[in-house]
Amino acid sequence: MACEDAHPGAELLDFTQFRNSSTQLLVYGYDGRSLPELRAREFGRLAGTVYLDHAGATLFPQSQLTSFTRDLTENVYGNPHSQSISSKLTHDTVEQVRYRILAHFHTSPEDYSVIFTAGSTAALKLVAEAFPWVSPGQESSGSLFCYLTDSHTSVVGMRMVAKSVNVPSIPVRPEDMWSAEKRGAAARDPDCQLPHLFCYPAQSNFSGTRYPLSWIGEVQSGQTCPVSASGQWFVLLDAASYVSTSSLDLSVHQADFIPISFYKIFGFPTGLGALLVRNHVAPLLRKTYFGGGTAAAYLAGEDFYIPRQSVAERFEDGTISFLDVIALKHGFDALESLTGGMENITQHTFTLAQYTYTALSSLRYPNGAPVVRIYSDSDFSSPEVQGPIINFNVLDDNGTIIGYSQVDKMASLYNIQVRTGCFCNTGACQRHLGISDEMVKKHLQAGHVCGDDVDLIDGQPTGSVRISFGYMSTLQDAQAFLRFIIATRLCPSSGQAIPQAAPGEAGAPLAESEAQNAVTATVSRCRPSSQEDTRTDSRVWSDLLTAMDAVGLCPPVLEANRMQQTPSEKATGILNGGVGPHVITNLYLYPIKSCAAFEVTRWPVGNQGLLYDRSWMVVNHNGICLSQKQEPRLCLIQPFIDLQQRIMVIKATGMDPIEVPLENGEQAPICQSKVCADRVNTYDCGEKISSWLSKFLGRPCHLIKQSSDFQRNAKKKHSKGQSDDTTATLSLVNEAQYLLINRSSVLELQQQLNASGENGKEDVLPMKDLISRFRANIITNGTSAFEEEKWDEISVGSLRFQVVGPCHRCQMICIDQQTGQRNQDVFQKLSESRKRKVNFGVYLMHGSLDLSSPRFLSVGSQVLPVLKENTGGHDLPASEKHQDVIA
Repeated sequence: MACEDAHPGAELLDFTQFRNSSTQLLVYGYDGRSLPELRAREFGRLAGTVYLDHAGATLFPQSQLTSFTRDLTENVYGNPHSQSISSKLTHDTVEQVRYRILAHFHTSPEDYSVIFTAGSTAALKLVAEAFPWVSPGQESSGSLFCYLTDSHTSVVGMRMVAKSVNVPSIPVRPEDMWSAEKRGAAARDPDCQLPHLFCYPAQSNFSGTRYPLSWIGEVQSGQTCPVSASGQWFVLLDAASYVSTSSLDLSVHQADFIPISFYKIFGFPTGLGALLVRNHVAPLLRKTYFGGGTAAAYLAGEDFYIPRQSVAERFEDGTISFLDVIALKHGFDALESLTGGMENITQHTFTLAQYTYTALSSLRYPNGAPVVRIYSDSDFSSPEVQGPIINFNVLDDNGTIIGYSQVDKMASLYNIQVRTGCFCNTGACQRHLGISDEMVKKHLQAGHVCGDDVDLIDGQPTGSVRISFGYMSTLQDAQAFLRFIIATRLCPSSGQAIPQAAPGEAGAPLAESEAQNAVTATVSRCRPSSQEDTRTDSRVWSDLLTAMDAVGLCPPVLEANRMQQTPSEKATGILNGGVGPHVITNLYLYPIKSCAAFEVTRWPVGNQGLLYDRSWMVVNHNGICLSQKQEPRLCLIQPFIDLQQRIMVIKATGMDPIEVPLENGEQAPICQSKVCADRVNTYDCGEKISSWLSKFLGRPCHLIKQSSDFQRNAKKKHSKGQSDDTTATLSLVNEAQYLLINRSSVLELQQQLNASGENGKEDVLPMKDLISRFRANIITNGTSAFEEEKWDEISVGSLRFQVVGPCHRCQMICIDQQTGQRNQDVFQKLSESRKRKVNFGVYLMHGSLDLSSPRFLSVGSQVLPVLKENTGGHDLPASEKHQDVIA
């Protein structure tokens, strides 16, 4: 990823030079412990991966898991709500872990209690429900709930509980708190004991800003007030993000409530957190529900209940997750053994963050424009003011923001894992990105919701990119990320393939000579296409097969390789012969989702699209669908459909062909799976094909098929004129029944790729190979690039299709469908040329069809498009804005 033509502002900052020039001591590593050895021994699974989302979830070391597993296999831990030997062992071990937690935070059971919860969110909810709120009335103005706007969603959500008891919630900006610090104490009534609650994060999970821990004592004493109000202020310190890499001293900063999540610290276990409660505040908490283990005594037939005296026992309803609690002991042991403690982690992670921040800030385009815009309230001067989090957006050389989704997809091509969006912190996102309340509502109306990949609306960002470091992060991680930014923004496309599985592994990429013999593979897109309704009755099936015989559509399996060449040859003749402005030049179906294409010249159409398109998919041992994103070698699995024999033949290099029936003859157990958040009913195709796939891919997996009596309806995305009662049904596709691409669009992309090729090399990527990366069903010739995006509908013979929108591309288009190797150039060039969204191709849908007689799509058929009303050129390349579209 080196940039040979680097200009000033494009060089990688030298780490040694950076440390030597610093005015402060910058610590890297752990006091003589070898960081490379630690990574190899404890985190071998990270080999080849740069993981930079430790603020989202850090990673557990191997020794922690090994020690914990040994503990479980050598001891019997029973339910702690009993008096047996195994139960008492559990109870005593859990109590020991409580002490360990308090010691970690420099306090003791005399000052704080540990209440185990399902996570920090559950801890926050517990405080909201148990806090002694006072509703406003004639004799009292009532309690106030104040929170910093730079707070996690789970903190802001507490206002709903406050609202239920008529307690007003007041958002407080960081600027307001900094100003309140300078103003000093406001006048207050010392006799007023009205309880108020102020919540703020020790560290922003958005930007890594560390807010003053001194606010705790200042607010409690009245020296600083979030708002002017008489009463007693209690402070909740959201420490979940802060304590992942820093030590919190509760003997000095005695917050009343501290919610934490342990996976942020140890990586394991997940789903376990705690609320640390200051003991002198605990008696004020009110509880409305009591569960198992919390009662000293109660009556079933009378309203009589006496809670247990211990704070933890009063609030831990039911049996706690005691095995996960025991795992914490091993987490503390591993952390101490590997790093020497949290102070070392703080220094190590801050050094990496400061170096990366400095290097990122210095990157410039040749015109002097910055490559990134960093969102921060600090200059990364010290770990007291900044945590190991960097939040930013990438810019082009004109200063225009490049969408975070696009950056995320590019990063994944380099095996770099980052986090994108607003990070469950809308307040900080609005403040740093300049998003008004009205814009947030407008974005929602435009279809953007938290957590999706809609990164730009009207050219304005909806979120950003975040990287964060953990205790096992290395300089190599930081520099790999920086090189990625330099390579993709400041260097011409290198054309270098991205490393992956070594040749010789099961299912490794084909050698060049083998690849030439592979089946023509026109494979998957980010959001694929379609299939047919297999519930076609027997009469239609009979007619269909008769029609198949008439056109010779289904050659014997032995002739499949010869037949595979025919469609391309025919397409060439069409292009040269000129049968009108728009014709179908190629037809592809993808029987197995994310596997190779099956090219045909004529094929039946059903209610779900092309017959058997994406009827099957490969799932892992947990039933999760595998795609080329996780397993690029799926493109080397070649399915052939033989409608006459009603079988699918599957081939792959080094494997004997295997047959799978098109329909399941016997009743197979139905299993449920998911495709793009939709639940689908499927059945397993058996152990034979499962073993075949597992051997080829080198991992346990199964082939499943969509159940014939299950109907999956498409989400309503009607264009103007489309009937609301038209229901389109889908196979195992992601988005729509069909995907269409235009050869003129492919040609423009090919020319752009060739123009950026090295040494004047021509045909960097042949047209056929480039088409195959987009995994379309219908390929047409056209009169101009991207004209298909102006179409509202198309007709092919008697078939009418609605154009339901563009296909937003992902990193799968970087996979060579002949070899399974990745190369980032296609996505990067498309990203550069299409600007805001990496769109390529359009989705098509039709409603239910009259299948009383067979319907077909054929190569050579004329395509008649209808333009959208008021078609504008604002989403098209400048070269296309003034060109006419032939309808």
